[in-house]
Amino acid sequence: MKRLLTAVTLATMALGASAQNYPEKPITIVVPFAAGGPTDKVARDLAEAIRKPLGGQVIIENVAGAGGTLGHTKVAKAGADGYTLLLAHVAMATAPALYRKLQYDALNDFEYLGLVNEVPMTLIARPTMPAANYADLAKWLDANKGKINLANAGLGSASHLCGLLFQQSTKIDMTTVPYKGTGPAMTDLIGGQVDLMCDQTTNTTSQISGGKVKAYAVTTTKRLTGDAVKNLPTLNEVGLKGFNVTIWHGLYAPKNTPKPVLDKVNAALKTALKDAQFIKNQEALGADIVDDGRVNPAEHKKFVEAEIAKWGPVIKAAGQYAD
Repeated sequence: MKRLLTAVTLATMALGASAQNYPEKPITIVVPFAAGGPTDKVARDLAEAIRKPLGGQVIIENVAGAGGTLGHTKVAKAGADGYTLLLAHVAMATAPALYRKLQYDALNDFEYLGLVNEVPMTLIARPTMPAANYADLAKWLDANKGKINLANAGLGSASHLCGLLFQQSTKIDMTTVPYKGTGPAMTDLIGGQVDLMCDQTTNTTSQISGGKVKAYAVTTTKRLTGDAVKNLPTLNEVGLKGFNVTIWHGLYAPKNTPKPVLDKVNAALKTALKDAQFIKNQEALGADIVDDGRVNPAEHKKFVEAEIAKWGPVIKAAGQYAD
């Protein structure tokens, strides 16, 4: 018994010493999407900003596929030593409903390290849409039930999810038209082949300012300040009460990562979020850096729990699954 206790004590001491010296080798941030996309850009900006406060090298590994769930799975099954982290977006909350055979539990197989940023979305339409404002658009939607086409960038994409919630909130069924990415969806919207789309400001702002599409509202609870969108109302204020959709990113570690390691990464994250270059890079993406309690692990997890509770019924009601 004494030998067992000694072994446990030594193991605990070794773990504590290892955590105290963390990091002793490069840290990998897994990005569950291909290189070059918005999430990849956020991760690379974050890796550069967090490297100095962590005191170690941070590298990016892209593990794309299955709507981000392959990357999520890789990190959930990785060693709980702080050397494999995950930078994931809203798919962390939507995958549990979209994929019915996940190999991980979003709430119980990860340690939550804090939210990073949020990207607002906009409701836009083809340039030939006759409605001048959202009130006019609401009348047009009501008069054209059964004939409305709603584009998205693919099953499980941000635009798909926003479109589902918009249909549920307006109580109007629309024909969803999935594309392989935002690019072709935007091309057809500009060309008038589809009627509406809800997508991130990172993809829509230049089209709005260039007059290539019509914009009617933003999906956040507060109005935005950018030149192209500052005059747009929120969907909440035009009558869709409680409507709030942003594409957020958060940082995660495998379950049971030592608390001293988690504390060090969280502290480094908070420092990184105040880094001048990181702030500039996120502004260029149209993203808002999180500066509230959700940068703390407990509030981050509470937020994701609420997002899972919000999106689950929306996805299940639509009956559109990714597996």
